[in-house]
Amino acid sequence: MKPSIPKGTRDFGHKQVLKRNYIFNSLKDVFQLHAYFPLETPTMENLSTLTGKYGDEGDQLIFKVLNSGNYLENISDEEFKNPKKLASKICEKALRYDLTIPFARYVVQNRNEITFPFKRYQIQPVWRADRPQKGRYREFYQCDIDVIGSNSLANELEIIEVINEVFQSLNLNVITKINNRKLLFEIAKWIGCENNFIGFTVVLDKLDKIGLEKVLEELSNKNFNQEMLNKTKHVLSINGSNSEKIEQLKNLIFNHTAKSEGLQEIEFLLNNSTNNSINNIELDITLARGLNYYTGCIFEIKTAVGEFSSSIGGGGRYDNLTGMFGLKDISGVGISFGADRIYDVLEELNLFPSQTKPPFILVIHSGEKEQKKAFEIASKIRTLHIPIMVYPDIAKFKKQLDYANQTEAEFAVIIGEDELKENKFSVKNLITGEQQKLNEVELIKYFQK
Repeated sequence: MKPSIPKGTRDFGHKQVLKRNYIFNSLKDVFQLHAYFPLETPTMENLSTLTGKYGDEGDQLIFKVLNSGNYLENISDEEFKNPKKLASKICEKALRYDLTIPFARYVVQNRNEITFPFKRYQIQPVWRADRPQKGRYREFYQCDIDVIGSNSLANELEIIEVINEVFQSLNLNVITKINNRKLLFEIAKWIGCENNFIGFTVVLDKLDKIGLEKVLEELSNKNFNQEMLNKTKHVLSINGSNSEKIEQLKNLIFNHTAKSEGLQEIEFLLNNSTNNSINNIELDITLARGLNYYTGCIFEIKTAVGEFSSSIGGGGRYDNLTGMFGLKDISGVGISFGADRIYDVLEELNLFPSQTKPPFILVIHSGEKEQKKAFEIASKIRTLHIPIMVYPDIAKFKKQLDYANQTEAEFAVIIGEDELKENKFSVKNLITGEQQKLNEVELIKYFQK
């Protein structure tokens, strides 16, 4: 049988792993500069921890893990015919769907040991039983930061700074779209659909994909009358710069008299962001992601160029995420960077650095005595923290040099009979082709450079 891997998963060879590590290390550097500290949670969570936290659609995408042993024992015919009942009987565990719910569970479990506000970053794989397609996988990495236990909008400001610094380090132009659940609810109230708030925002969020006419058509099917549709059309016609959008919202909805808490929070972020980050922020009143638990500001990161113009990250403010585990009224804010989509964008735009690994040296030799010398010099060079390998077999120089080229070694240290007699080493730069003979002291100094 021909070996294969499950759909929606991928193998990563050393080149891909080195590129991914470049992304992870870039993210970690920025996270740690802002005093976020690492956290890891188990691959599996109790199914009861995850179920009911992502809505009905999300629940269907959770990878469940069968119980050990005879898991069908004592299952009735009625339960066997009901998938939901059956899953709860034969599966006690599941692969984590995201990093947010495990983080909330961790905070509640360890609330007496951690200090609030609590800041953490987490870089781990997650799994979703989704339909695989370009840019969407069943196994993928999330890179999250969260600060929990503080209501201050200074945390949102810091997240905007983190986004800006991360993508500056990756040399990738992005747009950070922002909105606010409070503003969305105020808009829904003005339109007259606050009683169907989630239904309204789900359709609103599709504007980029289906266009204005289809949005109005879907809302009409949700019993929006003509006045409500006209108001929706007015709202969706708002455009211009961030300040112009805010003025139009104030004129249209609030008449410059009523206060909008959502708009005030957005204005605070825009007025207090640094010049570097404010140029990349866009107020998008159709952004309505994660409203099952986001309660304030909402973020979405999109690439400014390239084929992958979809989201490569997102997050927001949540006021009671830990409440589902019994710890109420703990506010937090966080964002998740989609490492796999960032990888695809950097690959598409050829933005990975030409060198993602340190110089690699191969020591080539002509026989057993020469190989012994090779091991000795390799041990000394390794103390310089430079990757080095001694070719393991006794083989012709051509075969060893072919191996060096195929493994993309930058240098070859050659030990033949002449080198052994002279107590010297031939060093060949495999990129430039330059070659010279050096003694041991000279060789060490050469690689120290």
